[in-house]
Amino acid sequence: MKRDERQQAIMDLLVEQGSVDLDDLATRFVVSKMTIHRDLDELEQAGVLRKIRGGATTEAGTQFESDFRFRERRSGASKDRMTTEALKLVEPGMTVMVNDGSTAAVLGRRLVEKRPLTVITNNAAVIDALRDEAGITLIALGGTYSAKFNAYFGVVTECALEQLRADIAFISVPAVSGMQAFHMDDEVVRAKRAMQASATQSCLLVNHARFDRTALHKLCDLTDYAAIITDDTPSDAAREALAAGGVTLTIAN
Repeated sequence: MKRDERQQAIMDLLVEQGSVDLDDLATRFVVSKMTIHRDLDELEQAGVLRKIRGGATTEAGTQFESDFRFRERRSGASKDRMTTEALKLVEPGMTVMVNDGSTAAVLGRRLVEKRPLTVITNNAAVIDALRDEAGITLIALGGTYSAKFNAYFGVVTECALEQLRADIAFISVPAVSGMQAFHMDDEVVRAKRAMQASATQSCLLVNHARFDRTALHKLCDLTDYAAIITDDTPSDAAREALAAGGVTLTIAN
């Protein structure tokens, strides 16, 4: 098996399992551990995975988020539940902002259910899905394209958002701890903050597994959101922190 084919197979395993074991990969592909180490190093440099002791994972860390290509292929049922709940906050005629992220991409595609709408987004998957849809006025935010996040960021994105206003912004994050939301990338944080500042209200979409985690950069306090939607019940500690902070959590199940 050629290197590119082997690395693609490793990526497919990560989509299915979320993590891989170094010894198992060497046995599966009949190559040395050093060869697998090099494969994992190259995939890590590409931002596809995070190496851990004895293998690799696509689980987020304080400075790592998995590639959009992985995230869009996972947790489909959970994303459907959250976006169904999110759509209840949207009425025809509204202007809606949608940020980067795989859950946001699902929501963006489903916004046609509420047309006519004006949709503002930096999410390339949403732009692709809505560009030809009747009843949708699409404002695509320019900027520097990130393949890892499949979205546009930077000064151009932020300056455009300063000139726009929306009824609601849908924001997603990879980490929530206590009463704060976090992200590992500073450019992504700035774009999300700009969206929230330009919207009358903001709604947070977060998978229940992302509670009790932190990332490098604080995005904001959870009290900045008018609604917080998750797919399943988070830990007792997370629910207690939200209750103590007076924040209502909607579980879309």
